[in-house]
Amino acid sequence: MTEPSQRQLVFLISDRTGITAETLGHGLMSQFEGVDFELETMPFIDSEDKAHRAVAEINHWARENSRPPIVFSTMVRDELRTILSGCEGVFFDFFEAFLEPLEQALGRQSSHTIGRSHGVVDRQRYTTRMDSVNYSLTTDDGINTRQYRNADIILIGVSRSGKTPTCLYLAMHYGIRAANYPLVEEDLQSSRLPEVLEVHRERLYGLTIQPERLQQIREKRRPGSRYSSMDRCRAEVSQVEDLYQRLQVPFVNTSSMSVEEIAAMLMHERHLPRRI
Repeated sequence: MTEPSQRQLVFLISDRTGITAETLGHGLMSQFEGVDFELETMPFIDSEDKAHRAVAEINHWARENSRPPIVFSTMVRDELRTILSGCEGVFFDFFEAFLEPLEQALGRQSSHTIGRSHGVVDRQRYTTRMDSVNYSLTTDDGINTRQYRNADIILIGVSRSGKTPTCLYLAMHYGIRAANYPLVEEDLQSSRLPEVLEVHRERLYGLTIQPERLQQIREKRRPGSRYSSMDRCRAEVSQVEDLYQRLQVPFVNTSSMSVEEIAAMLMHERHLPRRI
């Protein structure tokens, strides 16, 4: 018998953007099936006044609900962490959990500087990230193919199979120059790669997807159209997978993979050069 879903409020608190708290928090929460997590992100809690206001909001929620909220925090400053730890939620601070043991292991004190995780600390790395994102945007969806000679990888596949978000993730998190090219009906029916791709064969990687999932995605974009019909989706997926296999283009099915998983797999399998 399936257990009923359990509702749990979670606060994600940070003195900067909240990205680290969200990433680590999501990683932990993903391990608990059957829990309906309701998330509230509170970024830029960088003063005692803001910390006290955050505590007041957490306490309000705690008193209004039978289950106390969970609080995930990434606070660098000890005085702000102390204020937040006095809330009526179940408090976890990621920096407190890891910084002190890491200081002991390294034999030195951390800087306790706010914003180093996602701020512009290393300008070279930041510039590399922005250049990579710009590259992915300017080569998105088959445009500016003359720039393919500078690509680390070129993702190909039918429309809405996950090419653009994967390229942008590779750029943002790894500094990879990732381009993408959509294979349309004419390409699939010709049973060969477009010439602009053929000359870059060694950089190609194909994405595919289950027809049912593709139809769901396309239906949201163009409801009731031929583009989103199940027959069209089935035909395109069948043709593109046949093309990959005949031309020995490596490919992966993205249906049940997150963009993070796709990107990590590509980095590992293609030995892409991580630049940030």
